[in-house]
Amino acid sequence: MKKTMIAAAAAAAALALNGAVATAGEVKVGSAAAVTGPIAELVVAIVNARNLAATHVNEQGGLLGGDTYTLVPGDSQCDPKAAVDAGAKLVNVEQVVAIIGANCSGATNGMAQSVSIPAGVVMLSDTATAPSISELDDNDLVFRVATSDDLHGRTLAQRAWDHGYRKLAVTYATDDYNSGFAEVFAAAFTALGGTITGNEAHEPNKASYRAELATLAGAEPDGLVLFAYYGSSGITILRNSLENALFGKFLGADGMMDNSVIEQIGADNLRGNIMLSQPASATGSPPYEAFAAAFEATGNAPDAPFVAHSYDVSFLAALAIEKAGSADRGAISAALREVANAPGTVILPGEWAKAKAAIAAGEDINYEGASGPIEFDEKGDVTGTYTLNGVGDDGTWTPVM
Repeated sequence: MKKTMIAAAAAAAALALNGAVATAGEVKVGSAAAVTGPIAELVVAIVNARNLAATHVNEQGGLLGGDTYTLVPGDSQCDPKAAVDAGAKLVNVEQVVAIIGANCSGATNGMAQSVSIPAGVVMLSDTATAPSISELDDNDLVFRVATSDDLHGRTLAQRAWDHGYRKLAVTYATDDYNSGFAEVFAAAFTALGGTITGNEAHEPNKASYRAELATLAGAEPDGLVLFAYYGSSGITILRNSLENALFGKFLGADGMMDNSVIEQIGADNLRGNIMLSQPASATGSPPYEAFAAAFEATGNAPDAPFVAHSYDVSFLAALAIEKAGSADRGAISAALREVANAPGTVILPGEWAKAKAAIAAGEDINYEGASGPIEFDEKGDVTGTYTLNGVGDDGTWTPVM
């Protein structure tokens, strides 16, 4: 009798354990983000958008057999070395099955080359845009929904030309994102017939750039093209330029898109004098509107830089795991294209239950992103569009024609 009771208890314990694994398991995906560093203010909303996607998954049935979709944070600091350390912890200690992020191209390159590619772990970036990422020997493991600066740089050059600029000086920070952007822009602007009067690298985080700016201003260009992160050198360069009457007109890109630029330099000083280009979301489309309504309901601004892209990478990672049928690192890469690229049942942001049912029924699915159509090419890249922004009458970043 005693042995029978013990056997029954053991069987019940095993059944309970197996049930717990099936219904209350956890699938961990790394969320590498520059929560400290030169773009920390921007990253708050980026992380919130990633977390919203995870919430949608968990509220509508979870992953696979009901497992919790858990985003494990890692601080990549917008720095290659810090990113390698964060990635190593995510992959080797936390045992994540994929990584979304990292923020900043140098951090993404560093983490991919030193950690994720050797470990066979997919990386899916929402903000890394350097052309060099397309050339990684990545075994089809690095994807991004943010478009390459190869396209963005050529687009910004055309917009500068269209706005009447013919002679421009360029300064860029010495990192993968800003140096790659500057190279593409300079080549494209020259091809249009423009003149680059000076093209100089600068070190981030210096107290002053007055000497470098004085040299660039000496050739009397129409304006300064500034490729930098606002929190490392960008704001200081704007301030030095204006205080010393060296430059009054500025162009730049998404690395400068933060409200702190307007707050510290002043709306009146920048209005009509600065244009910044950034990747555009598909505003007005059903996918964007679905995301925007849900994100705004959490107290966040859906038009903040890259937040639509951030929701998309988090949702896509979950879709790929569901499509793969297991939390197998090796199966996620192939599944990403299957859930993102047409054709298939269209899935919008927030439609996790619909996606889960379609996958279970053996249907192909096609996730239509909040950031725009996501069709991964052979390099894991997508195409996209851009907006040009200036300071509006209300003192905020506003699209300009």
